Amino acid sequence: MIDRANKPEKTSLDMAGQVGAKAARKLQAQRNPTPGVWFGLGLMGVIGWSVVVPTLLGAALGLWLDRHYPGGHSWTLALMAAGLVLGLLLKPLLAWRMLHDEVLAVEVALGQSLPAGRAQLARLVSRDVSALTAVQVRESAIESLAENLNDSVVAPLFWFALLGLPGAALYRFANTADAMWGYPGMRGGRYWQCAGKWAARADDVLSWVPARITALLLAVVARGLPFSTLARQARKTPSPNSGWPMAAMALALGVRLSKPGVYQLNAAGRAPTNRDAERAQKLVSKVALTLVLIALAAIVFVVFRMVA
Repeated sequence: MIDRANKPEKTSLDMAGQVGAKAARKLQAQRNPTPGVWFGLGLMGVIGWSVVVPTLLGAALGLWLDRHYPGGHSWTLALMAAGLVLGLLLKPLLAWRMLHDEVLAVEVALGQSLPAGRAQLARLVSRDVSALTAVQVRESAIESLAENLNDSVVAPLFWFALLGLPGAALYRFANTADAMWGYPGMRGGRYWQCAGKWAARADDVLSWVPARITALLLAVVARGLPFSTLARQARKTPSPNSGWPMAAMALALGVRLSKPGVYQLNAAGRAPTNRDAERAQKLVSKVALTLVLIALAAIVFVVFRMVA
């Protein structure tokens, strides 16, 4: 039996505090809604349909051509293959567009306030952002832009060109596993070192060549960078790969990019401004456009070889 005489009564102050806390939680949920299942399915659907739709359209056009213009070759097979390749090209570009918008949102949030900029940056990076200055927030956003140009666009296309769809899928699995588990020590209250070692090593191996290709592409669209300086700066980061696109970006913009207490790329450069963030987005967009043109030329070549 409960002794009601000894049970503390809720005072009006306690009740007010609980009501206030509940209202605060509701307001926070309204301001920062958690993506639900439908959001995830919708995102998967958008990226998935970017592959399915071109493939189906290519097959449909091929069937029509085979029916009306029969010959010694199969338009259906050729155009279906072209649609599949085109769809696989669109998939990383959609992922890249999402990243581009997230980085742009960091700059917009930073223009509102430093806490807002930090909060937006936390969606992109794994580092602790609570003590970053405005300049460091911008540096981190530009670094993320350069690094993910390799992770989201160049590397998947490189492995697809080399090993086809299995190669691209293998790379994306290793890269995603590294992002989820590849953290030493404690993260989120769990010890991830053992689980993350294999993911980090696999990602390092698979990203080794693409990261350097990404840096060279940035150097090309920036109209040339001294390779010896680029290589020296790239080796300053703990990662064997991420330093290459980040160093290329730092040198192309003439700015300093750093992670406090870990590395500093192009230390002689100036602090980046909002104009540099815009220039960084233009540089990576040029790289993406260059890859699109190369891929489209390859598709046209393959189709004509198949139907010739």
